[in-house]
Amino acid sequence: MAQVITNATVTIGSVDLSSSIRKVTLSTSRAELDTTTFGSTAKRRVAGLADNKVSLDFNQDFSASSVEASIYSLIGTTTTVVIKPNGTTASATNPSYTFTALVTEWTPLDAQVGDLASATISWPIDGAITKATS
Repeated sequence: MAQVITNATVTIGSVDLSSSIRKVTLSTSRAELDTTTFGSTAKRRVAGLADNKVSLDFNQDFSASSVEASIYSLIGTTTTVVIKPNGTTASATNPSYTFTALVTEWTPLDAQVGDLASATISWPIDGAITKATS
C-alpha cells in the first residue's frame, strides 16, 4: 500500500527538527566487488561494505534551539540521527532508523532575493543504520 509522508520525524542529537525539514533522504548502497577468475565466461560479483548517507532540506531558522543553532556547533563531529517516516512511535508500519552521521558540511543559507531561507545537508553515515519496528 502506498503511503503519503506528512509527519516524518527527524531528531539530530537531542533536538527534534522535524518542523523545519521539507525533505529527507536516507540511502544505503553496497560496494560491488569483482570476483571473476580465469576461465570464467561472465563477471562474478559479491557485495562489499555498506555506504550510507542522509540528506535533509531545511527551512532555515536562526532562532535559539532551532536549525542553525543546533547544527552549526556539530560541524566536524559525529551526531546521532533518528528518522521515522510517520510520527514518533516506531512500529512495523513506521520503522525507526537510527545512525551516527559525520557532520562534514553545513551551508547555513542558500537563497536569492525574495526566496525562502533554506539550507541543505548531505552527510555520510559513520557505520551501520539500525532499523527498529517497536
